[in-house]
Amino acid sequence: MAYKVFLDANILLDFTLKRNDYEQSKKIMSFAVDGQIEGFITPSIVHILAYWMSKAYGTIKTKELLIVLLSSVTVINIPHNIVLNALQSSIEDVEDALQYYSALHHGLNCLITRDKLFQKESTLSLPIYSPEQFLSGFKFPS
Repeated sequence: MAYKVFLDANILLDFTLKRNDYEQSKKIMSFAVDGQIEGFITPSIVHILAYWMSKAYGTIKTKELLIVLLSSVTVINIPHNIVLNALQSSIEDVEDALQYYSALHHGLNCLITRDKLFQKESTLSLPIYSPEQFLSGFKFPS
């Protein structure tokens, strides 16, 4: 069974827009394409990606790229009660709280983000890694 990983928007923006940290994001995405990890995102991340990709590539190309991306990454929803839990949590950034609690609800193994403040919310229940930490420390289950 593949390792279940929540991918923050910044990881996918680096990959789709070929930003400075493209190579790390490309490596993480190659794990998802190869089935070594299962990648997960929320609908809000699709919104973020669509906005920035449309600016870079236009609407038609953005839709095509998102369809390809979603062949390797699964969109998960956040139930109402989990949204309430996230909003009542100690995580100050609302978007981060929603993502974190969504990942917990779906039993994901970890979350990958470049957001250093978000990384400080890491717990034993759901570790939050930078791409560097994930790539240097990840061992695929045998």
